[in-house]
Amino acid sequence: MTRPRNPVQLAIVGAAHGIRGEVRVKPFTEDPLSLADYGPLYTGGGRPLTITAIRPAKDVVIVRFDGIADRNAAETLTGEALFVDRSALPAELEEEEFYHADLVGLRVLDEADAEHGTVVAIHNFGAGDILEIRPASGPTRMIPFTRAAVPAIDFGNGTIRIDSGAAGLETEEGQTGETMQPSARGRKTGSGH
Repeated sequence: MTRPRNPVQLAIVGAAHGIRGEVRVKPFTEDPLSLADYGPLYTGGGRPLTITAIRPAKDVVIVRFDGIADRNAAETLTGEALFVDRSALPAELEEEEFYHADLVGLRVLDEADAEHGTVVAIHNFGAGDILEIRPASGPTRMIPFTRAAVPAIDFGNGTIRIDSGAAGLETEEGQTGETMQPSARGRKTGSGH
């Protein structure tokens, strides 16, 4: 396979591990060891990397790539994002499960069809997924990615529908606010499986 046409980031390379070319990798897949199941991974520059060995280590995996034989070679990979083409990911997901790459770029509409911007990123700081929305002007806004705040997603039309109140975009007076009202009922996202 050549460089991905529709790249989806699955991991990022951390520091070298030991002297035999292994690296610490932070996977964004549901099962960290499944990183090896997608075939070659690609750097942002298009360099293919084939996993020859992988093992768990706390909240990362230790990976050996074909052709990376020593610490010096491993250190050149530090900080590299690792991608696969979107077509390499399973097409069928569980209900209420989404790939980050499929959400980024969707337009955000409220219950009155007012446009609030475009999804530019998905974050998770430990309390659930949060959508970062870039409006036409002004700073980005963060809204919780919950069923209450985001009751509908329409990939065909490229939109998500939000409930302004549940998304924290309205104050009690109905004015646009800057606070976020998180809900305990979240949606499941991931860069890949």
